[in-house]
Amino acid sequence: MSGQVGHFEIPADNVERAKKFYAGALGWKTTEVPGMDYTMVTTSPVDEQGMPKEPGSIGGGIGKRGPILEHPVVTIVVDDISAAEKTIERHGGKVVRRKEPIGDGSMGFTAYFKDSEGNTVGLYQWPKS
Repeated sequence: MSGQVGHFEIPADNVERAKKFYAGALGWKTTEVPGMDYTMVTTSPVDEQGMPKEPGSIGGGIGKRGPILEHPVVTIVVDDISAAEKTIERHGGKVVRRKEPIGDGSMGFTAYFKDSEGNTVGLYQWPKS
């Protein structure tokens, strides 16, 4: 399915401090992503593959604050990031980081754009089977 909010990202100046805060304040579970400076966040019960069991639940991540991740970001799931980038630009948005694999690509693909109001929004495409 395309167009759903599927993920969120929270920027942090101190990732360890942010992990402790969200674990303590909200009970979120965190998992380091090997080879990346990124922490996955689980906000609800998950299955053996780490996918939320409850319909409508989403997880997220905590990453080092930087040029793309300045403020919290919602990520939209799309079928084809390259096509979505063209559509976004046609409607006045600006792609700020083009499609790139997450790790070796086995985790999917990501991109970021600025919407008509200057907000940074993420895109996610599932890996090809």
